[in-house]
Amino acid sequence: MAGLKGAEIRDLSVDELESKLGEVKEELFNLRFQNATGQLDNYKRLGELRRDVARIKTVLRQRELSGDRELT
Repeated sequence: MAGLKGAEIRDLSVDELESKLGEVKEELFNLRFQNATGQLDNYKRLGELRRDVARIKTVLRQRELSGDRELT
């Protein structure tokens, strides 16, 4: 799974965003664990996932502030 684009994230519903956020956080946790044990090969992926988490949280917060919970 490559880094998510802003347009891709904005096209998702709130439920899909929350689901995607859980998936990304789980993958980030697994990569951090691999990094701690010295098994991680692709360090760049850690940064990509951190940015994906930030993008998803930003879109969720924007929708919360606008009162727009069900728009795509």
